[in-house]
Amino acid sequence: MAQINPYLHFNGNAEEAFNFYKSVFGGEFARIVRYKDMPMPEHPYSEQEAEKIMHIALPIGKNSILMASDTPEFMGKHNENENRSKISISTESKEEADHLFNGLSAGGQIEMPIENSPWGSYFGMFRDKFGFEWMVDFDPKYNQQ
Repeated sequence: MAQINPYLHFNGNAEEAFNFYKSVFGGEFARIVRYKDMPMPEHPYSEQEAEKIMHIALPIGKNSILMASDTPEFMGKHNENENRSKISISTESKEEADHLFNGLSAGGQIEMPIENSPWGSYFGMFRDKFGFEWMVDFDPKYNQQ
């Protein structure tokens, strides 16, 4: 069966963001590749840009991987307030939902506090301090304890 894993693009702070995400989710990076590790002669990088992240992967849970890269300067900048999608996390308990919501939203902007929703799940939404939008959900009818 196919699997979907989010891939985020940053304007030079992917490493900072992923250290933050790692502090919330736990675990270890599966891979870190810097631009200097894979030089492209057609697009030479400055010394500073060579240290940026070409690819980083953080396994989350049993089957998911959060991945990212810094966008090289020659490709321009991302408008960090124009994300048109959200990363949705389904948790196995209310406690896990609270932990992830509180951890990931630290320093960010809460759009919808985490609480019992009219549709029966425990749900909240926010934009993290790096500009990415998240939804955290615990649905007891799918996660019987």
